[in-house]
Amino acid sequence: MTLLKNEINIDFIKEINLLRKEHHAIILAHYYQIPEIQDLSDFIGDSLALAQEAKKTNAEMIVFAGVHFMAETAKILNPDKKVVVPDITAGCSLADSCKPDEFKKFIEKYPDHVVISYINCSAEIKAMSDVICTSSNAVKVVESFPKDQKIIFAPDKNLGNYVNSITGRNMVLWNGSCEVHDLLLLENVVKLKMDNPEAKLIAHPECKSVILEIADFIGSTTALLNYTKSDKSMEFIVATETGIIYQMQKESPDKKFIIAANDNCACNDCFHMKKNTVEKIYLCMKNGKPEINLPEELIIKARKPILRMLELS
Repeated sequence: MTLLKNEINIDFIKEINLLRKEHHAIILAHYYQIPEIQDLSDFIGDSLALAQEAKKTNAEMIVFAGVHFMAETAKILNPDKKVVVPDITAGCSLADSCKPDEFKKFIEKYPDHVVISYINCSAEIKAMSDVICTSSNAVKVVESFPKDQKIIFAPDKNLGNYVNSITGRNMVLWNGSCEVHDLLLLENVVKLKMDNPEAKLIAHPECKSVILEIADFIGSTTALLNYTKSDKSMEFIVATETGIIYQMQKESPDKKFIIAANDNCACNDCFHMKKNTVEKIYLCMKNGKPEINLPEELIIKARKPILRMLELS
């Protein structure tokens, strides 16, 4: 998306605020967005909190600064509202790892299993699921089923393994993962722990089990943030996407936060999350596009498991 020459010197924040009023819009942003977007948003949160906020909003336009599956969820919960995104190509490696045609064949092999799908999946996968979960409530959702209930868990194998370890279940796992978390190497994390012996390792459950096994605390993005606020430690090694560091530092300015970097960069950025910019937010609000549109039948099928999750939460 290219800016027009006469738009280059625009005060984007001022214009976004005007457009927000004009369109009765709300800007929802994930913690993994760049700081500038986090600061201008009406609400910042993880996947569960964003879904809850999307469900209750009275706004006429939802501007979703995150990735595609998150905006789809907002549209599913608000079929009559306009949902726009800064960059339509901002996808998700985890969602991409679970193709609808392949998943349909997979679940057909286990006809006596219920399907629990992590929210990081496409609308089509949601429509094939019995209930959705997030990293915040995955254990609670799984434990809402009887111990003898057979379960398929998709698409994140790392989160599924973690939930199995907590609940004692033996769920059938789809072989998918988030590249941002799955790329983190044990040896890199161990070195950070050795170099920073006073720091606590906190990790998102999308990380590999070998990293979770040595973590001092495991939790969703929001849980990690809350832990750094409440824990007395002054140093933390953070094994998740870089964006959350901004909020951690704002909430605890005297504490030190060290990102568990991957081998590809000194950070641990999600390529797709970082596609969104303030300029693109301005343009999508001004032009009313890119807009998320889904077939009515798909919305109806996908909404049921999402609402079931929100009821459990």
